[in-house]
Amino acid sequence: MANITAAMVKDLREKTGAGMMDCKNALGETDGDIEAAVDWLRKKGLAKAAKKAGRVAAEGLVAVELRDGKTAGVVEVNSETDFVARNEQFQAFVSQAAKLVLDTDGTVDGLTAASYPGASGTVGEKLQELIATIGENMTVRRTAKVSVGEGVVASYVHGAVAEGLGKIGVVVALESAGKNTDELATLGRQIAMHVAATNPVAVDASGVDAATLERESAILRDKNAGKPDHVLQKIVESGLKSYYKEVTLLEQSFVHDPSKSVAQVLKEAEGKVGGPVKIGGFVRYALGEGIEKEESDFAAEVAAQAGVKA
Repeated sequence: MANITAAMVKDLREKTGAGMMDCKNALGETDGDIEAAVDWLRKKGLAKAAKKAGRVAAEGLVAVELRDGKTAGVVEVNSETDFVARNEQFQAFVSQAAKLVLDTDGTVDGLTAASYPGASGTVGEKLQELIATIGENMTVRRTAKVSVGEGVVASYVHGAVAEGLGKIGVVVALESAGKNTDELATLGRQIAMHVAATNPVAVDASGVDAATLERESAILRDKNAGKPDHVLQKIVESGLKSYYKEVTLLEQSFVHDPSKSVAQVLKEAEGKVGGPVKIGGFVRYALGEGIEKEESDFAAEVAAQAGVKA
């Protein structure tokens, strides 16, 4: 029997997109013959994934998993069509991926390299198997892990299709030494719902990206071009304050009670919780955000296939 090297397995993976263990098995079955191994994988349906890898995957699911109210894992796994999001195999994979994030460093690489329960390979290899089985390109797009020492981590999933699976997933870390953790958890879920609805860019002004602030400042300057510098400076400062109220979590009007800011709600909650409450951070994943979807003209496609003009 041929000596199967890591380089041979790597070469076959690059040619086919199949999982590592599948490539190793294929080489073993074909006595190390790369081309024969490609055919072996194709016959098993495991080489299809490579052909699908270039197709846009902007649908799928976001999953959230909590552990003991102290740690949360969030993952977005994309597919090409919304139909796959209703597939039980796909849902089980995404749900399991969120659980596995809890025991990784919170990165995509860390997740895909983790062992997949009940399988002989990794999460990445399991995904390749799903691609071959279901017949669509799929990707683990992003992951996050949020933890808190004293306090709670709360979550909310919008557009849920199953427990912890939906179109928008939010986790919020509330730091507090207060003993009423039930009250804190309730508040955390309300804030998570708020984040889902308002999509803040940061907890407070200090977290807003410098390039974003410069862009907003430039817009304000252009709108008020020609005014004296000292007047223009005040306009920019005032405009940025308004901007912070729109995009930073603590300054936003609370969706459950618009008469108060989120900061005011946190302050008022201190009495019930039993101590100061601080937002340690949040993660909000909305399915497919930022992915450029391919637009197709269905009528034109049909007409082209029929050989006529649309």
